[in-house]
Amino acid sequence: MTASFSPLPISSTALKELRVRDDAGDPPRPYTDDEGDAPLRCCLRSSTAGERIALISYAPLRRWAARTGADPGAYDEQGPVFIHAEECGGPAGGNLGGCPWARPGALRVLRRYDSRGHITGGRMLELPEDAQAAFAHALAEAFADPETAQVHVRAVEYGCYHFRVDRP
Repeated sequence: MTASFSPLPISSTALKELRVRDDAGDPPRPYTDDEGDAPLRCCLRSSTAGERIALISYAPLRRWAARTGADPGAYDEQGPVFIHAEECGGPAGGNLGGCPWARPGALRVLRRYDSRGHITGGRMLELPEDAQAAFAHALAEAFADPETAQVHVRAVEYGCYHFRVDRP
């Protein structure tokens, strides 16, 4: 059981708003990344040393619910994510294939949400060498439940939101 999938970055509309005020109501605090390797949710790649980035608060279900009329209730969580401080154009060449930040041994949780924005289950995944195949299998498993509308992928260690995958 496998599936193809496309990780979705934060939308350009949301990014414009977040670069003014984040989902916690705070203005971003851009800085020059001296080290690199911050997972950027705007373009689904890691930062490089010298880039201007910001760590902001993001509420993915809240923004999705505002567009769809869903009511996630208590599942409307927000957390820290890195973005470019200025517009970056999104994933290179519009490429949404593959899984960003797929280092073998990394721990990810895949949380399933229904059309109301309520969590319907989850699965922890330790990434093997072939992370793409592991993600494809885990996502096929998640979408085998007809109630699953979207899956959020998060880092286990910090709980950071990485990306969303919508029902194919």
